[in-house]
Amino acid sequence: MPNNKRLLEVDGLAVEYPGQGRKPAFRALEDISFSLRPGETLGLVGESGSGKTTIGRSILGLVKPTAGRITFDGKDITQACRTERRALSRDIQVVFQDPYTSLNPSMTVEDILAEPLTILGTSKKDAIQKIRGLLDSVHLPSDAGSRLPREFSGGQRQRIAIARAIAVEPRLIVCDEPVSALDLTTQARVLDLLVEIQESTGVSYLFVSHDLSLIRHISHNVIVLYKGRIVEHGRAEQVTSEPVHPYTRKLFMSAPVPHPTQQRERREARRQLVAAAAEPAA
Repeated sequence: MPNNKRLLEVDGLAVEYPGQGRKPAFRALEDISFSLRPGETLGLVGESGSGKTTIGRSILGLVKPTAGRITFDGKDITQACRTERRALSRDIQVVFQDPYTSLNPSMTVEDILAEPLTILGTSKKDAIQKIRGLLDSVHLPSDAGSRLPREFSGGQRQRIAIARAIAVEPRLIVCDEPVSALDLTTQARVLDLLVEIQESTGVSYLFVSHDLSLIRHISHNVIVLYKGRIVEHGRAEQVTSEPVHPYTRKLFMSAPVPHPTQQRERREARRQLVAAAAEPAA
């Protein structure tokens, strides 16, 4: 369960990408502030271009902020150098969207999982012993270590990616659309696995998705982003069932439901909402 200590704090974060040629600079994020506690999952949801992935990349040091501050465990990491980032990799890991491209196809699963361990000083013998436990923790067969990524399904590959992320026992994992490339049944299984890992290890997740229903399944709190700004922020149950902001309501109505009548009603309500937003002010 989450506690009251703040593991991650983001204050006034802004990111601007320089223009190319005659194109002006693009402000991807503006005045983003939030905090994340140990053992907690914060969902970032929004459509493509909302800035949700840029937040994750800023925390990982893959994007340099234009303004604002990122603090991890009380330490300012906004402008952390390469050496500091390498040290941070023990505490901050990432699971990327595509399990087909995030794993080196020429390496065995054992080598993939051993790599982050040996980089941080674990002996080869100890790494191999730990890998057996990692494979078991993500529900993969014991002989998976000797096989190549291409021998696994998409869901199994994402389990390998999750095992690689938790290998160094991080305190925070940035999950960047980790199930969007998977079918619905496999999505549910991977989400359940992430919850199981969180309950057993106390790791925190920053979970990025465009799907409000997925965010509801895994998150304690939710931030809704629109054009680089936060438009709604609150407990997952409230934001995903009784959204306040019109944009969040549009996302809510876009989520499919199994009942055809309810789906038709949602589609019509979304159409009316979009039409009302397009009407000029009186």
